[in-house]
Amino acid sequence: MVWDSWTHFVLDLSPEIQWWQIALLVADYALKIVALGWVPQDRKPSSAMAWLLAIFLIPFVGILLFFLMGSPFINRRRHMIQQRANEMLRQLGEHEPDVPRGARITPEQRALVRLNRHLTALPSTGGTLQALHSEYEASIAAMAAAVDQARSYVNVEIYIVAWDQTTDVFFQALGRAVDRGVKVRLLYDHIGSLKYPGSAKLGNRLDALGIEWMVMLPLKPWRWRFRRPDLRNHRKLVVIDGETAFVGSQNMIDSSYLVRKNRKNKRHWVDIMAELSGPVVTEIDSVFAVDWYTESGQSLDLVEPSVRTAQLDDDNRDTGEDLMQIVPSGPGFRTEPNLRLFTSMAHHAQQNLRIVSPYFIPDESLLAAVTTAAYRGVDVELYVSEKSDQTLVDRAQCSYYWELLKAGVRIFQYPYPAVLHTKLAIADDQVAVMGSANMDMRSFSLNYELTLMTCAGRTLDALNGVVTTYRRASHELTEDEWRGRPWYERYLDNVARLTSALQ
Repeated sequence: MVWDSWTHFVLDLSPEIQWWQIALLVADYALKIVALGWVPQDRKPSSAMAWLLAIFLIPFVGILLFFLMGSPFINRRRHMIQQRANEMLRQLGEHEPDVPRGARITPEQRALVRLNRHLTALPSTGGTLQALHSEYEASIAAMAAAVDQARSYVNVEIYIVAWDQTTDVFFQALGRAVDRGVKVRLLYDHIGSLKYPGSAKLGNRLDALGIEWMVMLPLKPWRWRFRRPDLRNHRKLVVIDGETAFVGSQNMIDSSYLVRKNRKNKRHWVDIMAELSGPVVTEIDSVFAVDWYTESGQSLDLVEPSVRTAQLDDDNRDTGEDLMQIVPSGPGFRTEPNLRLFTSMAHHAQQNLRIVSPYFIPDESLLAAVTTAAYRGVDVELYVSEKSDQTLVDRAQCSYYWELLKAGVRIFQYPYPAVLHTKLAIADDQVAVMGSANMDMRSFSLNYELTLMTCAGRTLDALNGVVTTYRRASHELTEDEWRGRPWYERYLDNVARLTSALQ
């Protein structure tokens, strides 16, 4: 009765209103009411508020975007695979200590190792840094040279892959490995690589070499292969025979990313890749094995029996100079391992904290940890690009600068036209992390990432040397300089900051 009276009242006020308009209005309010109790479930308040704002401002478009990119339920299969893999790793390593026997570490370092193992099932182990490659083309050449030494297998997993003049040396090395009877497997992200020249023919060229390859997170609804379109496998790793591995931030593409404008402006990406040996390589290979199984359904025996026997019989085998731990993360890990690691490092820092990230868009916990460290008197340095390669991301990142500067964080901008793409952090010269993970909300929750943590030793010293090199080349941003920006730039920064929470 009440509903009929209200309907007649509305129609009497405006005879032009049709029944479908009332239905649309009712549907609009129904969506908003449902969204209020549904969207915040298992979601950070900032992310929930951003999604609710989108749904309230553009109701039907907003709810469609939420179904495509905001719902966590589309990835149930991948969650299950990762959970089973973690359980297997825990069972296999249940008798292994968190830290190798005989290793000497501080209570703070031990706490971080314990945290990482609880979240990812991987203990710390030994590893040796053979080289830290910071020159782009030389890094690719080093990976190609390592592939030329392969005897059994080569596993490659890289976010963006393009066969161009710069990367040709690597693909030719993979082809020579196949000709020697080496098993070569390659994973690359479907959407991440799709927009670059030659992507349509890349599979055929790999087939011609005899390489086994799969695209990660394929988006092919016409073949019933669908997933959230905003997810990416952002990892970068190469493993040779279970003995040598490369991990870091570099994609397998020319440093200009094959963009004509970049070449004209001499714009190029700056990255690092760590060449490692020792037991840590097995942990890196286990990450590849899970991702290969996820895409192909094939289980891998990563180390051939003959190779394993040779390793065990070799009294001179590499047991690792430094303490290392691999920290995989992504949608398969509901506890956001890299975010908790970064935040814990900031909280543990007592003297200094050095952060290098191309996209520094922290959530509330990381922002509070970094600024609190600065307020405690810790010397905090943040290294970013003077101008990011992504305008919206650049704006969102800039929205945090004033809060950071006020807290005492020193911000160093690596000069344009370079894009500082390296991702690393060092705390108190006691613990360092490097790898593929940015310090942004996408890397915390949406991207599959791979991070290497290491404690005091040769690897940490080498990473410190890289940061020192960046500092010499960078311009330090001051409060007066940032305060003098026009109002409309601050407005755009704040709008971009809001969109960064849509996850």
